[in-house]
Amino acid sequence: MLKALFQKLLIRSGKNYQIDARIPNALFYHILFKRGCMLLRGFFKTGRKVFVGSNTTILNPRNIRFGKNVTIEKNTIIDGFASERIVLGDCVKIGAFSTLTTTSHFSKYGKGLKMGHHSAIGDYTHFGAAGGIEIGNDVIMGSYISFHSENHNFSDTTKLIREQGVSSKGIVLGNNIWVGAKVTFLDGCVVGNNSVVAAGAVVNGVFPDNVVIGGVPAKVLKTIG
Repeated sequence: MLKALFQKLLIRSGKNYQIDARIPNALFYHILFKRGCMLLRGFFKTGRKVFVGSNTTILNPRNIRFGKNVTIEKNTIIDGFASERIVLGDCVKIGAFSTLTTTSHFSKYGKGLKMGHHSAIGDYTHFGAAGGIEIGNDVIMGSYISFHSENHNFSDTTKLIREQGVSSKGIVLGNNIWVGAKVTFLDGCVVGNNSVVAAGAVVNGVFPDNVVIGGVPAKVLKTIG
């Protein structure tokens, strides 16, 4: 009965896979209890149906559009002070110990993050979203991912680098992408649809659809299909 209920919930959330029959009921009870606590915490913090882990901080939630069944795991900081509305689509998940920073300096009001439906990212993620980050639908990402959507200017030799300000182009990831662990995305990079980014890559460039990329700096390793 319990597994059948979970199977129905998975289908309703758009996850079309079969639950392994070997999984004991004790795990399902644990998940139900945990999700119930997260839902209560999320409603208290945001006034909406959001699953929020313990010791998580959400700043300026009025500027965040939460889709259905959004999960923000424990010990995460979400900075909602952004010039554009932050959007977390349906069934988005942000892993534990992650940080979303949008406005980190008073000289620039940050742009923020848009994350599409059914996209998820692992633990210890850093979203440096001052210059804007756009992530499409169905993007699955490992742990220790970092996004850096701005660069420091340094061309004026008469000034300290820290006094020359920053430039921003933003970061864009398409739909249906698998990103391995410990990938770094730098400002201005674009990753096309139906792609794979190998673990440990440093992505700084524009890449087409249907490719596997990897390396430091990242380059096209193969075409998919």
